[in-house]
Amino acid sequence: MPRKIFSGARIFDGERFHDDRALVVADSRIEAIAAMNDLPDGEAIRLDGGILAPGFIDAQVNGGAGRMLNDEPSPASMYRIAGGHRPYGTTSLLPTLITDTGEATAAAIDAAKEAVKTNRGVAGLHLEGPHLAPARKGAHLAELMRPVNDGDVKALSAAAQVIGTLLVTMATEQVTVRQVRELSEAGVIVSIGHSDCTSEAAEARFDAGARGVTHLFNAMSQLGHRTPGLVGAAIDHPAVWCGIIADGHHVDPKALRTALRAKRGEGKLFFVTDAMSLVGSAESSFTLNGRTVRRETGAFCSRLVLSDGTLAGSDVDMASAIRYGLTYLDLSLAEALRMATLYPARFLKLGDRGRLATSLRADLVHMTDGIKVNQTWISGDPA
Repeated sequence: MPRKIFSGARIFDGERFHDDRALVVADSRIEAIAAMNDLPDGEAIRLDGGILAPGFIDAQVNGGAGRMLNDEPSPASMYRIAGGHRPYGTTSLLPTLITDTGEATAAAIDAAKEAVKTNRGVAGLHLEGPHLAPARKGAHLAELMRPVNDGDVKALSAAAQVIGTLLVTMATEQVTVRQVRELSEAGVIVSIGHSDCTSEAAEARFDAGARGVTHLFNAMSQLGHRTPGLVGAAIDHPAVWCGIIADGHHVDPKALRTALRAKRGEGKLFFVTDAMSLVGSAESSFTLNGRTVRRETGAFCSRLVLSDGTLAGSDVDMASAIRYGLTYLDLSLAEALRMATLYPARFLKLGDRGRLATSLRADLVHMTDGIKVNQTWISGDPA
């Protein structure tokens, strides 16, 4: 690949902004952020203002472009979902399988093993279930939920060695401290979610290696002044990362602003979309485990609901989540961008992306100052 030199936009490197600089890319990697009077030879790519940033990273994507991963857990589905989110700036995502049968879970694992070998935006796999608590099932099917057994630990540990980034959401009610420790030591990223647990139960698993909490506030025990629950444990524990759905439906902005101010540990909250198949699609409904989910108009973005009114994932994309953070969460532009780039990369241990630094992947997004996406690149190639 010939050297490419991107200029004409403010450069956000994942941590801070650079003005009057150019981004130099060579052999699919970042070579430098260089002064305009000290540029090497290469193909000039002139950008008309706006912001050039690391491509967005999404740890929880159930679907997109009219396809749910549960519909067909295959590499083709993963590529289609990733392609559906690319126009909104996401260059790396974890296709997410919600609670399903053992056969579907095994198929998703096999699909991810193949998909991560390509350069099409699939960075790993997120299994959100089946090890969740029926008491906090949300839109998942309770009858498919079950405890973790030793066979699961062995299978997930082996899968993580091949996939590289395997995120598994589990309820404390369904996984023991010993199992969390074994999974974490094997490279599985354990996230606690869909749980009605006490704060003490959550903390025990955090201390055993559980690294995150899935969609903070949603489908979990809430913060009480004598019973802090999973929300309280997540906010208080300095090592724990928390994904948040910023769409105006899943969590009131006052609660999110409170969590952002209160969270121990710098930079430990990040955006996830929890997107369903309708992102990147003109359809108004889809089927989830045999149940119809319909799209309803909302003030900021549409909401997705089952017939009983239960929220069923989101209709938000990552660029919209950033705009929501700027509009409703009192975030600076730099922090809102970090929550879609640097922080999810750190949570998922994707050390080769999330920043624009020498030798890292040239996964890029160019957007307007109003966070409307113009173009994306994966490893320096237009995507």
